[in-house]
Amino acid sequence: MEKVFYFLTWFTQGSSFLVPRAYAVMHRMHHEYSDTEQDPHSPHFFKDIWDMMLHTAKIYQSFITGERLPEKQFTREYLPVWKSLDRIGYSWPSRLAFAAGYIAFYVAFAPSAWWYLLLPFHFLMGPIQGAIVNWFGHKLGYSNFNNGDYSRNTSPWGILLMGELFQNNHHHAKNNANFARKWFEFDPTYLVMRVLHFTGVIKLKQLTPISIEENKSNTQVHMQQKNKVYSAADY
Repeated sequence: MEKVFYFLTWFTQGSSFLVPRAYAVMHRMHHEYSDTEQDPHSPHFFKDIWDMMLHTAKIYQSFITGERLPEKQFTREYLPVWKSLDRIGYSWPSRLAFAAGYIAFYVAFAPSAWWYLLLPFHFLMGPIQGAIVNWFGHKLGYSNFNNGDYSRNTSPWGILLMGELFQNNHHHAKNNANFARKWFEFDPTYLVMRVLHFTGVIKLKQLTPISIEENKSNTQVHMQQKNKVYSAADY
């Protein structure tokens, strides 16, 4: 079943496919070093969203090529790997083939030329989504929890982005599949996961007291790191 989802990840991301192992390592780094200089995509160290994404892309590229090896703490837990599909999905022929398919679809079905302006979003959907979540999810919105970082919840955009912009909630309890906490927050992805759980396709695990304590410990570490990194800005 894992390879079915792996294949669908490549097929749906298409031209903007991100190798799951490399992206997962970066995501773990983001949680461990949230909004510090070691965070691969914190918006608080870059003049604009483009600089942040270029920095993120360089780290991602270094993991793919092996130029940079991730710390052992980020590979200790299981990471999915399908090397043959990763090579295909990461290759330029694969990306260009998907791009050609998108263009062909627009040629066949677009009612006017204005619709072609949407093509760049199809070509770069993965990076665009990541840029929106990581920039605005740590810049704008409100906080339900003091996580020791600058993570925010951004409603109603959190709902429109399938729960991804409830970053403050997610950083508070990274192991919780449901990113929503308040009555007015809704995580559509969690609903999909509940259906998949009910049908036996996946299995959602209940949060344990150990997981909760781990989140509290991480929050304390983040607060120490943030105070250290930003202390120079106070003078």
